[in-house]
Amino acid sequence: MNPKYKRVLLKLSGEALAGKNKCLHADEGKCGNDRAFGIDPDTVGFICEEIVEVCKMGVEVAVVVGGGNFWRGKNREDAEMDRVTADYMGMLATTMNALALQDGIERRGVPARVQSAITMQEVCEPYIRRKALSHLGKGRVVIFACGTGSPFFTTDTAASLRAAEIGAEIILAAKNVDGVYNKDPKEHPEAVKYDSLTYAEIVEHELKALDLTSATLCKESNIPTHVFKLDQDDGILKAVCGEKIGTFIN
Repeated sequence: MNPKYKRVLLKLSGEALAGKNKCLHADEGKCGNDRAFGIDPDTVGFICEEIVEVCKMGVEVAVVVGGGNFWRGKNREDAEMDRVTADYMGMLATTMNALALQDGIERRGVPARVQSAITMQEVCEPYIRRKALSHLGKGRVVIFACGTGSPFFTTDTAASLRAAEIGAEIILAAKNVDGVYNKDPKEHPEAVKYDSLTYAEIVEHELKALDLTSATLCKESNIPTHVFKLDQDDGILKAVCGEKIGTFIN
């Protein structure tokens, strides 16, 4: 397999790192049994092994990770919490996930650095674009934590922003579904999957693949997004090599 891209940004949801871990309160009926929680070591190991394989092909890899396995917008609504406070809590959750990925990648022989949009110098570097580019050029994986560092913006938007800043050729959006559908396939079995889309269609039809801010930024920066299912064999590797899996957005 030959890589199609030299530099990519991998977008991971926080829920992806939870694997099939069950929420602590699932048995009490306080949340759905499909709600994943925390960090599953096997799942993190699987993801890190794929990232390492991509790096060994000479591809420069940056990662943006969410925090939904620890804290989600629904938590804020249930607690009637201030939006800004809740968003900052979500940013801190992404840092825990970023550190877990860093550890897993480095234990497999590839150096990695976590850069945070919120300063926490005891555990990670502050985000500095030139330093991130230097790390990538030296073969290190750079993991961006804390989203954009500002409330009201999702980690999808952070992925689009960081991809534009570092000159990534594509955003690889590894999700729990195998592409973009016209409806939620979990709730609508008749939902239709798209093989390809434009960002204009994402915005026009308000599809849930990306938030609208992220889609607009990608469109303006001319950065394509490849949405695919994370837990398929060699999914990240296949996406890096340009195989036709999932949905391609341009």
